[in-house]
Amino acid sequence: MKNNNSNIKPVVAVGIGAALFFVLGRFVAIPSPVPNTNISLQYAVLALLAAMYGPVAGGLIGFIGHTLIDLSWGGSPWWSWVIASAFVGVVVGLFAKKLDLQEGEFGKKQMAAFTAANIVAHLLAWVVVAPVLDILIYAEPVKKVFAQGAFAAISNIITAVVVGGLLVLAYTKTIAKKGSLDQE
Repeated sequence: MKNNNSNIKPVVAVGIGAALFFVLGRFVAIPSPVPNTNISLQYAVLALLAAMYGPVAGGLIGFIGHTLIDLSWGGSPWWSWVIASAFVGVVVGLFAKKLDLQEGEFGKKQMAAFTAANIVAHLLAWVVVAPVLDILIYAEPVKKVFAQGAFAAISNIITAVVVGGLLVLAYTKTIAKKGSLDQE
């Protein structure tokens, strides 16, 4: 019988990740000077879990977590931003194979890849995906959505790279390196 433990981990990661994304996004959001835009620490958790479990888990965490945040405010989800959050999880998750965090390494090369993944993901999500969908779905004013997107991109890049990078570093420090155990 095949061990299903490796199949269960991503499912559990999606559940826990979506819950953490929701809690951080709903209750730890830091107001910003840009209307309807917060400094969002949940993208650090998304960065960590997408890097650990890949694009499917990352996309689901972003999608479910952001949907729950929007629903908790008593309205309907703002789908353009929900999709952008899922997009971030997918893009960062696609870089996961290059990171290979399960080996316990997070040196300069991995840190550069993690940083690049987050910069690309957030720039595309918040400067292209979210504003374009805001215009197409909700007929929002162009200047408004691109201002919100630019602020979201910058603040989310900072939180994902700095806080997410520290989370990844802490995680990799818990993994025993190959050949690190000596026989006595």
